[in-house]
Amino acid sequence: MTLVKTAIGRRSFIKSSALVGGGLMLGFNWLASCKLNPEQVNSLPGEWFELNGYLKIADNGQVTIMSPNPEGGQNVKTAMPMIVAEELDIDWKDVIVEQAPLNTDLYSRQFIGGSQAIRTSWEGLRMAGATARHMLKAAAAEAWKVPIEEITTETGTLHHKSSKKSASFGEMASAAAQISVPEEVELKAIDDFKIIGTSKKNVDGHKIVTGKPLFGIDTQSEGMLTAMIVHPPAFGMKLKSVDDTAVKTMPGIQDVFTLNVLDDNYERQHFDTCTFLEVVAIVGHSTWEVMNAKKAISVEWEPFETYAEERKPYRGPKQKLMIPSGLENTSDHKAKMAEMGSKKAAIVRRDGKPETAFRNAAKIIERTYTAPFLAHNCMEPMNFFADVKGDSAQLSGPLQKAELTELAISARLGIPVEQIDIQLTRLGGGYGRRSYAHWALEAAVISQKMKAPVKLVYTREDDMTGGIYRPAYQVTYKAALDSSNNLTALHINAGGIPESPLYANRFPAGAVDHYLAESWKISTNITIGSFRAPRSNFMASAEQSFLDEVAESAGKDPIDFRLELLNRAAKNPVGEKNDYDADRYAGVLKLVKEKSNWGKKDPDIKRGVAAYFCHNSYAAQVVDMTWENDQPNIQKVTCAIDCGIVINPDAASNLCEGGIVDGIGNALYGELPFKDGSPQKRNFDTYHMIRMSESPKEIDVHFVKNNVDPTGLGEPTFPPIFAALANALYSATGKRFYNQPFINEMKALK
Repeated sequence: MTLVKTAIGRRSFIKSSALVGGGLMLGFNWLASCKLNPEQVNSLPGEWFELNGYLKIADNGQVTIMSPNPEGGQNVKTAMPMIVAEELDIDWKDVIVEQAPLNTDLYSRQFIGGSQAIRTSWEGLRMAGATARHMLKAAAAEAWKVPIEEITTETGTLHHKSSKKSASFGEMASAAAQISVPEEVELKAIDDFKIIGTSKKNVDGHKIVTGKPLFGIDTQSEGMLTAMIVHPPAFGMKLKSVDDTAVKTMPGIQDVFTLNVLDDNYERQHFDTCTFLEVVAIVGHSTWEVMNAKKAISVEWEPFETYAEERKPYRGPKQKLMIPSGLENTSDHKAKMAEMGSKKAAIVRRDGKPETAFRNAAKIIERTYTAPFLAHNCMEPMNFFADVKGDSAQLSGPLQKAELTELAISARLGIPVEQIDIQLTRLGGGYGRRSYAHWALEAAVISQKMKAPVKLVYTREDDMTGGIYRPAYQVTYKAALDSSNNLTALHINAGGIPESPLYANRFPAGAVDHYLAESWKISTNITIGSFRAPRSNFMASAEQSFLDEVAESAGKDPIDFRLELLNRAAKNPVGEKNDYDADRYAGVLKLVKEKSNWGKKDPDIKRGVAAYFCHNSYAAQVVDMTWENDQPNIQKVTCAIDCGIVINPDAASNLCEGGIVDGIGNALYGELPFKDGSPQKRNFDTYHMIRMSESPKEIDVHFVKNNVDPTGLGEPTFPPIFAALANALYSATGKRFYNQPFINEMKALK
């Protein structure tokens, strides 16, 4: 039995009230922790005690659960209410899920990012459901004049067995609203779960397949105008002049003007990344008319000078960034990274005496890995609707960090936050791209100027050439082996443009006596941002490819080699900052070894394995492929995941499958090269996204069964598949793949 407190001192996580017309409503905190002691309370931020969710039980028995987080395909709109419904003990068919609008007075952490939605809300959601169940039981006990301990619940019904009395939740909801919120409630035993751990259909599934308006791009409004922007054709350039004479007379065009996305004195926050601060807006009646005007407009651009940009990170002190002038080239990027990688860099972690270990090594293996800039390429183009009227604004669209974007919109429009209403639509893809919502600001400014509702739409070319990208990276790994083929030392030199991908405290740190990790970075005017499993998406590829090569050099099976290192990290770890659980890490490797029949030999099947820890979860994958007509044919991917308790197995498997397919596509084909600051791929005719025929024929997902609280799942299956694929390609071709995308090196084999 687990008892949790609903309040600490005078600070409450839950409050109740009566619904108009009858029923019970609970306001609760999604971030509430059930494991705090009074001494910890004073250190908590105020948001932990702000009520930010609603659970409504109507007198007809229907339960409405608000889902505040944006839904981008990760299925939180279904999974989060499942947690509440489980503790409430309601029949899932009686649950209605509603997307909550952006409301920073009612909700906190109302955004997508870091695979943290379920992890951070797990305890608060359970507490809310359990509290409502307790209050319903208390109401029934009072009505029937029996002890509350004798009241049981089952799928939305209250029972008193000895008197054979029963009532639906709806019948007791109004009476429950008069009951005081208990000081503590009992949570269900995990073994008693009936909803969590079972597969439930996506609550938006029917609307999606029948084409109901759910996405920002679907927005329509009476009198709505369509807007598009024109931005510089290259990074390192700015607006010089505009000749709109011919365009303004074109059919349907209402106005053409320049706009500054951010005010000069605006203090930028972490997600206020904006590639081009001054753009040209074209506004008209229809998308077609505006697109034609875009083609006809005459705009001149000029290089900008180096400038400083100050920004406040999401966490930590302000940063001052130097944005260099110049028109950059991919060939120069590669040369600069090679130069930086050959030098000593900032030491982030040192264990033992790595230099001595390398001098005494019987064998040294050194390899360098690179990856290019990547575009997010969400299936739904960037878009946003805005209707700004005087001192108020109504907006609607797909955002990942809505509550942060609202602050920027307020500052730009000069309208108080409380007068801005943002309706959150379903995202047609995010992956980090929709965290940097400068297009929402553009839509708002355009509407304010036009004094009319406006839907801003980016073309695919606008999005692909306007930032924001996954950075370009490079890492060099060097391993020392002794005469018995034991790994004695490891040196990592990692950097990128404009950030380093290094995670110095991740595996195999802690498993090697002598370890050195160095980091560097190169400034650029090409804007970057979060990309599915930031930094991990590259480091997993390089690390796990390198470990395979080291295992081969040591004459060891690649899974057994990893397990040896993890056994060392579990029993006798080096250092105290290792940020992974070696036993759980080993667990997914053992599971994938079993489920993939790793030891089984088939001469026609070429295999590769990889495992990685990120976003608090562990993933291991085995790729099975055949090599046909100088091309890989991926037959199967076996995936093992430890993400703690799985809420919705089918949806969780879908999320894993999506990460695997996405990773394979990026590993094989993804790259965005630059020439004179200009992206050389502008649409899907040149930027190769994975096709159906190139996807795995089968993906077999297995979850480690445990009672660990849920952790991340949207991102952890993405990073290791790069390396599992690379290792399978080596098995098929006899060639190691060091530079993404692998298609370039595959072509050299022909």
